Amino acid sequence: MDILKKAKNWTKAPFDSVTQKEIQDLIDANETDQLTDRFYKDLEFGTGGMRGIMGAGINRMNKYTYGKATQGLVQYMKQCFPNKQLQVAIGYDCRHNSDTFAKLVADVFTANGVKVFLFDDMRPTPELSFAVRHLNCDAGIVLTASHNPPEYNGYKVYWNDGGQIVPPEDKEIIANVKSLGFDEIKFDADDSLLTYLDATIDEAFWKASLENGTFDSTKGRKDLKVVFTSLHGTSIKLIPEALLRAGYKDLHIVEEQRIPDGDFPTVASPNPEEPAALKMATDLAEKIGADIVIGTDPDSDRIGIAVRNLDGAMQLLNGNQTMCMMDDFLLKKWQHEGRLNGKQFIGSTIVSTDLVQVIGDSYGVETKIGLTGFKWIAKMIRDAEGKQEFIGGGEESFGYMVGDFNRDKDAVTAALLACEIASDAKAANSSFYKELLELYVKHGFYKEYLIAIVKKGIEGANQIAQMMVDLRNNPLKVIDGSPVTWLYDYQSSEARNLVTGETKAIEIPKSNVLIYHTADGTKIAARPSGTEPKIKFYFSVNTSLSNIGDAIKVENALDIKIQRIIKDMKL
Repeated sequence: MDILKKAKNWTKAPFDSVTQKEIQDLIDANETDQLTDRFYKDLEFGTGGMRGIMGAGINRMNKYTYGKATQGLVQYMKQCFPNKQLQVAIGYDCRHNSDTFAKLVADVFTANGVKVFLFDDMRPTPELSFAVRHLNCDAGIVLTASHNPPEYNGYKVYWNDGGQIVPPEDKEIIANVKSLGFDEIKFDADDSLLTYLDATIDEAFWKASLENGTFDSTKGRKDLKVVFTSLHGTSIKLIPEALLRAGYKDLHIVEEQRIPDGDFPTVASPNPEEPAALKMATDLAEKIGADIVIGTDPDSDRIGIAVRNLDGAMQLLNGNQTMCMMDDFLLKKWQHEGRLNGKQFIGSTIVSTDLVQVIGDSYGVETKIGLTGFKWIAKMIRDAEGKQEFIGGGEESFGYMVGDFNRDKDAVTAALLACEIASDAKAANSSFYKELLELYVKHGFYKEYLIAIVKKGIEGANQIAQMMVDLRNNPLKVIDGSPVTWLYDYQSSEARNLVTGETKAIEIPKSNVLIYHTADGTKIAARPSGTEPKIKFYFSVNTSLSNIGDAIKVENALDIKIQRIIKDMKL
């Protein structure tokens, strides 16, 4: 009855006739499951902002949920910056209705007296982060659902530092949004406050990307054969030109995936984490003998990289491998240039590989570890402003950021950096993959694996919650024969030694994440996704590698170990 009551509210003013009819038709057809899914909860801000299926209802992305989020944000901005001419930047990706929703969001801002810079066409998400800083905006919005299915769209909020919102801003904004009724949204635009952003901002972003993502000492750019795919997304707007300007002339684009398309017709999922998403690119690479494949998600913040392995076949690297190679390359360049003086840091996340910290320690550089999501790396930069320099940072989910000229994961600059690593290695008669194995010989072979279990709707949300309760209240004592030493509970902010009973405080914000550490160096993390109806399990195991020749044998042993653990956990 509560669901039906909420639904009936959407069949009258202030909702428009199209919205009213959509909901009334569901009520008339007694579509209980549909109504329940649309009205059992409000859309919430998660790890990567607010994402949801498009359609009418409080648990959907539509004119009114976008409008209410924007009206609440304006209300909060006016509290933070009183007596100021507020200004925001707005970007959007290739998804269905993103351009329409972007103009609608701009209308709500201008209706409230806020000056708006709206991109004149779709652009990569990192360019929006850059624009917030470049144009001295008070906030920024990007309309994207990243790599979610075609029926999704989303809303990411950036603060004046160019990073996504974090505490306390996020909770304050959400409180303002919840305090509003849908009838309080101002939709009457004042287009005199609207400015469209054109190629001028692209030029500024290309310049900054090239300054941060390329190095004078790198040789052999013209000899590197690169295959690139945008997976029907926005990266086609910037990455090919960035690579060409850097000197990577032997560039081959997957033509079937060149044109932006919100249906993503050639892939089941436009996610570069999935090998299937990059198959067209790797097939092209095999055909033409390319050295490296680069693919991005629809909004061009995640990057997938495939390189030739020891057998000469194209192999997709995982996000941890890419991040470690980029960290090591940047640190090596900074060290060579005499720029390391103890006041630098790199960034990572609690579910990413521990090899990042080992690499940082080897250069005497601090590794800051935060919660999942690039907003926390942006917060590290903001908190360290004027005290420490940020070199680079990433997370296991195929995101990396070079320097602090923008404050979100950035596939544009990361693509340049990946090619720098590959061309440097090729010029030295090595390869990207061989350099990765040399890293393992030096520091240990770390192997990671991810399982994402989908649980949709109310029942799925309850099942995910119960899985976390069970892991928290009945912790594993032994994993693959090795005793669990520490259990880190980021929700209670307490780490507990299961052997000695010792406890210690966790000094980062609370989050519903559990991480098990064993005596043999195994790490297992569990967390509900902040953007999708999934629970994720992250596995990390490691051992020594004496030489590159043993790499396949050692990797196979680590793979077998991970599968044993998964079987023991009944996942």
